[in-house]
Amino acid sequence: MCDNLRSMKPAVLVTKRIFPEAIAYLKEHSELDYEETDDGMSAPELARRIRGKQAVVSQLMDKFTPEVLATLEGVKSISNVAVGYDNIDVPAATRLGILVTHTPDVLTDTTADFAFALLMAAARRVVEGHHFVHSGQWTKWRVDLLVGQDVHHRTLGIFGMGRIGQAVARRARGFSMRVIYHDSRQAPAAVEQELGLELVNADQLLRESDFVSLHVPLMPETRHLIGARELHMMKPTAILVNTSRGPVVDEPALAQALEQRVIAGAGIDVFEHEPRVDPLLLMLENVVLTPHIASASVDTRRKMSMMAAENAVAAIEGRRPPNLLNPEVWDQRRA
Repeated sequence: MCDNLRSMKPAVLVTKRIFPEAIAYLKEHSELDYEETDDGMSAPELARRIRGKQAVVSQLMDKFTPEVLATLEGVKSISNVAVGYDNIDVPAATRLGILVTHTPDVLTDTTADFAFALLMAAARRVVEGHHFVHSGQWTKWRVDLLVGQDVHHRTLGIFGMGRIGQAVARRARGFSMRVIYHDSRQAPAAVEQELGLELVNADQLLRESDFVSLHVPLMPETRHLIGARELHMMKPTAILVNTSRGPVVDEPALAQALEQRVIAGAGIDVFEHEPRVDPLLLMLENVVLTPHIASASVDTRRKMSMMAAENAVAAIEGRRPPNLLNPEVWDQRRA
């Protein structure tokens, strides 16, 4: 009897390793196929493993193109362990009646903390100082040893004033910074007043900012939002921070601008072709590079894993997932 009951549970595929609490929760509610590695799956392997499954818990490296989605017969939902979802063609999933979910809100403050950490590290040359000490080069104090840029009372320009952009602006208030921003939609008046925000056009933001921080989703209009033209508009003392998506920045153009000191520095957590990094960036000292870890606190990554699992279980149990990206699919099911 128990075996029969187990066999009646909906089946879920988890494509890569996630936090164990989420796996335990999924095992309570489903027959679980768990790829307990960090390697992920090729498209053919994904297509093979997903047969007979009703849901999949995915990560950013899992590419759900229209071609891949067309092979997902019987799949009711895709639960992404991320706030971003540019790895999933949501319109194509919607046409096929597949629910798509993500993990918003939980990583807002953690990502904002890290964006500001990159800003500070690049401005004050923290990584260069770390290597300077460890390599034994520090033999005496000098008045101009590794001098950097002040952060307090400077101008921070933010592209994208959503949840994370607002959280970064809130941190900037503690450093008495002027905060200007550019977005396709103006922030609510109450938010602008609370955070002392000024809405400006993109060119003005680039010209006036001492620091530029990117918090936009990856869309056709934001791909290479920052390229050679934009970098040459920035101050030679300016620093660029990217914790959004790699393709928002033209990576070779950034590497060249940093090498030629068109801008003073950068803090980069995301890359165009992850995990590959432009070779020139790896040779430069005036850039802080991290491996896509802006949301990587223990609490946040655990919560992200659980949220994705809860989204998947809701879908297979016929409940509306709490973090649904295409609610029209749900509405059609209920009609």
